[in-house]
Amino acid sequence: MSSGAYVALSGLQARAEQLNRLAGDLANIGTAGYKAERGTTAAAERPGAAFGTALQSAIDVAEGPRAIDMHNGALTPTGRDLDLAIDGRGFFVISTADGTRYTRNGHFTRRSDNVLVTEQGDPVMGESGPLKLPAGGGPIRIGDDGQLMAGDTVIGKPQVVDFANAAGLSREEGALFRAGAGSTPTAVADPTVVTGAIEQSNVSLVERMASLTEVSRTFEALQRGVTILMNDIDGRAISELGRR
Repeated sequence: MSSGAYVALSGLQARAEQLNRLAGDLANIGTAGYKAERGTTAAAERPGAAFGTALQSAIDVAEGPRAIDMHNGALTPTGRDLDLAIDGRGFFVISTADGTRYTRNGHFTRRSDNVLVTEQGDPVMGESGPLKLPAGGGPIRIGDDGQLMAGDTVIGKPQVVDFANAAGLSREEGALFRAGAGSTPTAVADPTVVTGAIEQSNVSLVERMASLTEVSRTFEALQRGVTILMNDIDGRAISELGRR
């Protein structure tokens, strides 16, 4: 196989990974607090970077580092008192079986033991532990000091943290993130938490569809290139050599 074919194949592989990333963004356009991903391509100048020892020359194309777009989505009123949204920077802190996780998805619910939990049943952490709602305590609201209140009962402040370097966060699933080594959360001093609202996904449907069209067309062009290299040129070479 010619080195040009390997280059085209590595380009196809990189575009396939981009298509998967775009599909993930589009699938989560309705997920509260979801953050879009951005990706790049890069030259992999190590011989055989993508195809082992078969490639002895030429430059592979590989998918470059991914980055999560952390800009805020729009806040949408829901009228549901257990829905919380952060207006500004920060993440809610969630206690899971696998450790502490972080999210902007504030679509919470009440567990049977009255603990405020995510849709997956994981407790939402306050400054003094999991937030526990009073039984039959009335609608939840935010007090002047940022405390969650149910009637006159103080529930506690939701723990809101931020990261100096958001690149240290990696997506676990949907809108749930984990912090990597060296990425230390710091408490947000005066977070603005809104009740009865959730933050929408920051995925732009128009922008993602445009990117999807662009990557799809590039993928098709590379496919045509591989066809030409593999069928036409190689076929012609066999035909010419066969006459000798």
